[in-house]
Amino acid sequence: MEERKGWRIDPYLLLTLLLTVFALGPLLQPGYLWGAHDARHNVYFLFEFDRSIQDGIWYPRWAPDFTFGYGYPFFNIYGPLASYVGEVFHLIGFDFVSSVKIVFGLSIVFSGLAMYLFARRLMGPKAGLVAALVYVYVPYHVFDLYVRAALAESVTYVFVPLVLWGCYETVQNPRLTNIVGLGLAYAGLMFTNNAITLMYSPLLAAYLIMLVLAKINQTQPLRELSKGSFLPLMANLLRISIPPLVGLLLGFGLSAIFWIPALTEFKHVRVDQWYAGRYDYRDDFVYFFQLFSPTWGFGTSGPGPGDTVSFQLGAVPFVLSVLSLAVLKRVKDWALRRQILFFQVVTLAAIFLLLPVAATTWELLSPVRFAQFPWRYLTFTVLSTAVLAGSIIRENPKPQFPNPKSYPYPLLILTTLIILGSYPYLQAEITEPAEGPVSLAGLMLFQQSADEMTGSTAWVKEIPGWSPMADNYIAGLPVESKLDQSTVPEGAAAAARDWSTIHEFVQYKASIRDDKHFTRLTFNLFYYPGWRAYVMQKHDRGLGIVGEVEIEPEDGPLGRITVEVPGNRRYLLLRFEDTPVRICGKYISLASVIIVLLTFVGQAYLRRRYGTS
Repeated sequence: MEERKGWRIDPYLLLTLLLTVFALGPLLQPGYLWGAHDARHNVYFLFEFDRSIQDGIWYPRWAPDFTFGYGYPFFNIYGPLASYVGEVFHLIGFDFVSSVKIVFGLSIVFSGLAMYLFARRLMGPKAGLVAALVYVYVPYHVFDLYVRAALAESVTYVFVPLVLWGCYETVQNPRLTNIVGLGLAYAGLMFTNNAITLMYSPLLAAYLIMLVLAKINQTQPLRELSKGSFLPLMANLLRISIPPLVGLLLGFGLSAIFWIPALTEFKHVRVDQWYAGRYDYRDDFVYFFQLFSPTWGFGTSGPGPGDTVSFQLGAVPFVLSVLSLAVLKRVKDWALRRQILFFQVVTLAAIFLLLPVAATTWELLSPVRFAQFPWRYLTFTVLSTAVLAGSIIRENPKPQFPNPKSYPYPLLILTTLIILGSYPYLQAEITEPAEGPVSLAGLMLFQQSADEMTGSTAWVKEIPGWSPMADNYIAGLPVESKLDQSTVPEGAAAAARDWSTIHEFVQYKASIRDDKHFTRLTFNLFYYPGWRAYVMQKHDRGLGIVGEVEIEPEDGPLGRITVEVPGNRRYLLLRFEDTPVRICGKYISLASVIIVLLTFVGQAYLRRRYGTS
């Protein structure tokens, strides 16, 4: 019987989506896991993000209420993609908590889908199903979801397989759409979590090098090299490596609005508070037995082996990964053998980096410390064990989809074991928020009780534990100005006439009204590049800017913004603006978006006119 041509539904893809539903269970319960490590952070990140969006700021950089209202450039240095997705759901009517839960749910479903597509391309649809289920249900992924409640990291699980898939396709089939796909995937990873991107970049580089060398060896065997073949080899190297490099470069371009300011302006925030004390990586190495301990908990990690959380590899993923060693000997396809061997090495390297024996490596190699905590390298094992698990049931990677009724019993047993192996861990501690409803008052109490979300800029000498703004919020009073009235000189007067999360318009009256005498105004805002001040005056068409005045950090423990205004002016505008590097990043991203749009338009035109892609 002749096979029907055309688009067909992949039953294994549908099974992947269906079988990931069990992982959503804890999210479908009423309430929220307020006691999880970062659960409150996620809600208040979105809360602050929404405050800026409501003020008409389409790309927020400043979190106005962090650190008790002194503000912090959180969104300038922290990937905003998860907040954007959550904000979409909030704007259409969901509350902050529900919006965060929806993003978690989407991360689960799409991470499984992404791994399925990548593994299917390498090893066939059955392997894709197994790999996807291991990827979703492996204990560390569940730990990230329901113990840590690490929203941004959970979203990165979507993009890592897509980036690997993009690298594979641009080497094997360097079409323009594949190059753009790689760029979009890498930009998504960058926008989601810069720390995870930095962690994964060496792995991605190694994977790409492996693919390029394998492709070169396929077309020009390296064992047959000679002096005369050197130039053809270099030409071959360029031909094969340029498409994936262009794709990655496009990813950098698309995300330039984020990473250029984050990289260049990160030096203007204090980092010591995030790498010392309880954040010291030396206290968070994993002991070997913990990789196999089935215990589960909702506590935290600390010095020694008595952690009240689990750092296990997972019994089923581990056994399947070990079985991949036997599979490796039986695989005749060298391309697949290289893939299996690569992810076996990744598994071993990741395990090494999270054990105490790697302490010297952490000391000597600063890039290793991007992970912040050694146990975070378990995220590598989530990826690698998923691919290795899929390899034991590999087949023809071409999408020849069988009848769903022919679903084989061994595959049924295997998928059941994968889900049941982690099913006891699919739980969340649903509690009430100790700070009360999501609000500015709740944010202040959270910051005070947890000593979290109190990031400070480089000019802050003492991290504050409270503020006048916090007093107002707790009392249920609005904060309509960040001007510190206690610093206004005697005989002078100043009051805010207009205020938002990123600007303040002040009318003032100097004690001596001439341009030779100045009044120093202090604002309850941390000094940070981007804040600018302008003096204004009235004219026939209203108020207009007549000049810019210098902003300086105060000579005090808080490093607040101070402005000296001339006595012959009556109006001051303080505003948070884009710095030159932010503007540069913005235009690079805009140009990259235009390139992507032109690519898709061009592809559509060619298909319509010539029936080609």
